[in-house]
Amino acid sequence: MSTSAERVLPDGSVARLRAVPYDDPLARTLVEAVQQEYVARYGGRDEAVVDPAEFRPPAGLFLVAELDGAPAGCGAWRVHPPGGVEIKRVYVAAGFRRRGLAQAIMAELECSAARAGHRSVVLNTGRRQPEAVALYADLGYVPVPGFGVYACSPEAVFLGKELAALTHGEESTWAS
Repeated sequence: MSTSAERVLPDGSVARLRAVPYDDPLARTLVEAVQQEYVARYGGRDEAVVDPAEFRPPAGLFLVAELDGAPAGCGAWRVHPPGGVEIKRVYVAAGFRRRGLAQAIMAELECSAARAGHRSVVLNTGRRQPEAVALYADLGYVPVPGFGVYACSPEAVFLGKELAALTHGEESTWAS
């Protein structure tokens, strides 16, 4: 099983994406940065229940993104019945934004979920994150019914899409 991938960003820099456990110290640092973003925008931390075991391959994945060896962002997916995944914790640190890193993280998350046999993806973001809502719309996400702890929240935005089918011969790199 491969534990890392590289994606070239629009500015020519190379993002290194690597799988780590959700409770890895680097992952915890990035997740805490995500939580602080929620505190600044919504006045509190995300209350969704997260079990680190849900993000272990092949049933899930947590990626950290690094640029020039520096932690720059993260993203994850976990199984979300029926037959799909839920994307969680997509984050790009302030100094690395507007370079295409979020798109690279999302592309790798979607590809890895498809390679693991999943055919759809959902996610939950919020109205106070207009850049995230715009990113997901640009990536083809459309409204889906609410789910989880924020299912009835007027601040919550629920989006999803079908994943592209794999062609014969594509191999799994993360979730094998």
